[in-house]
Amino acid sequence: MYKRFHKSEFSFVKMPALTIAPIDESILDIAQPRKDTLGLPAPARARLEKAGIDLSQGYPYRPARPLYLDDVYKIRGKEWKYEEAGARADKSKRSLLSAATKVTDLTVNIGTEIEGLQLKDLTDQQKDELALLIAERSVVFFRNQDISPQQQLALGKYYGQVEVHPQVAQVPGHLGVTVIWPDLAATERPANFRNPGGASRWHSDLVHELQPAGITHLHNDTVPPIGGDTLWASGYSAYEKLSPDFRKIIDGKYAVYRSAHAYLDRNDPEEGPKHIERVHPLVRVHPATGWKSLWVNRTFTVRIVGLDRAESDVILNYLFDVYEKNVDIQLRFKWTPNTSALWDNRITIHNASWDYAAKHPRHGTRVTTLGEKPFFDPSAPTRRQALGLLDEGELPDDNSA
Repeated sequence: MYKRFHKSEFSFVKMPALTIAPIDESILDIAQPRKDTLGLPAPARARLEKAGIDLSQGYPYRPARPLYLDDVYKIRGKEWKYEEAGARADKSKRSLLSAATKVTDLTVNIGTEIEGLQLKDLTDQQKDELALLIAERSVVFFRNQDISPQQQLALGKYYGQVEVHPQVAQVPGHLGVTVIWPDLAATERPANFRNPGGASRWHSDLVHELQPAGITHLHNDTVPPIGGDTLWASGYSAYEKLSPDFRKIIDGKYAVYRSAHAYLDRNDPEEGPKHIERVHPLVRVHPATGWKSLWVNRTFTVRIVGLDRAESDVILNYLFDVYEKNVDIQLRFKWTPNTSALWDNRITIHNASWDYAAKHPRHGTRVTTLGEKPFFDPSAPTRRQALGLLDEGELPDDNSA
C-alpha cells in the first residue's frame, strides 16, 4: 500500500552515502550509510536552509551506532556537576512573565502557554525563570517561534550538558539536535494503527542515564492538520493521588530503569542483546521546586529493587495506572506549525498520538539537557502541600507535619 501525498507538501533531498562518525572514538561503527531519497517536508527544508544547515551530504546525519554494551556505559559513565537554572531564578518570574503578552495555564495541574516571546531572544534571567516555570508547571508552550536548530541547541546548552544519542539521527553539523521525523522512523520500524510505534506509549526520556534527562525542547516546524497531539501527565500529581500510607511504601525505594536500545555483551555476545540498566529512586525531588514526584513509566521502569518480581509487578502496574488513567493530571496539546514545547522529564511522562497515521508529514528537532543524579528527600513536600492547595479535611503527609 502506498501513501498519498500532494507534491506541494514536499521538497526532496538527495541522500548520498553519509560520512558517519562515532560520538566516542572507541565505539565500533555498525551503522550503514543512507543512499536513498526521502521527501523532506517543505516547511522543514525552508527552516533548515534558512539556518544554513548543509543538506548536500544528505539529511539527517547519523552518528555511528555502538555495538557493545560497555561502549555505551562509557559515553556518560561518570557523574558530573549539574547546576539547576530554575534554582537561581527569581521566584516571581517577573522578568519572563512581564515580557509576555499573554500567559495561560492550560489545566489546573499541568501545562502553561506563553505568547509574545521568542525563545531565541530570552535573556539569561528569563531563561532561568523559564526553567523554574517548567519545573512548576511541567511543560510550557510557545507558538509561532522563529528558531533555528543552532539557537535551539544554544538554549539547551545554557541549561546544562546536552545529550547526544548514539542511536538517533541528528541535524548535520550540530550534534545534540535530534531529528524527530516519523516518516524516517517508519523506514526502520514500520508503524500502523494497531502498533503505532515507541513514542506512542507513555514514557519519559533517557531514564537509563546516570544523570537522566532534565528539560527537553521539541520544536515542530511541520505538523499534520488533524491529529498528532502530544499528551503529558504530571508526576507531582500522580504522587499526590496516592494515599499517605501508600506513599510510605514507595518513599525511599529504588527501581531499575532500562534503555530503549539494546547492545551486545562484549564478553558474551552469543547471549543476545542487553539493555543499559541503572537504579534510581521511584520517588524523586525536583531541585528547583523541592517537591516530590512519582518517577516511573510503563515503557522503561523494569522492577523495584528488593521485592520479588510478583510484588514489584503489582506495585508498578498500579503506579503506571495512576499516572496514565487520571485524566485530571494530564494535558493533551494540539500542535500548530513552528511551536516549541519545553518539558521536564523528571516530573512527567508523555505520549505522542499517532492518530494521523502518517497520512501527513511531520518533522521537528529536539534538544535534551541532562539533569542531576535523581535523589529522594523524605522531608520534601508534595506540590499541593507547598502551594497550600490541600482539600478541606485532607491530611498532609506525616513528613510535612
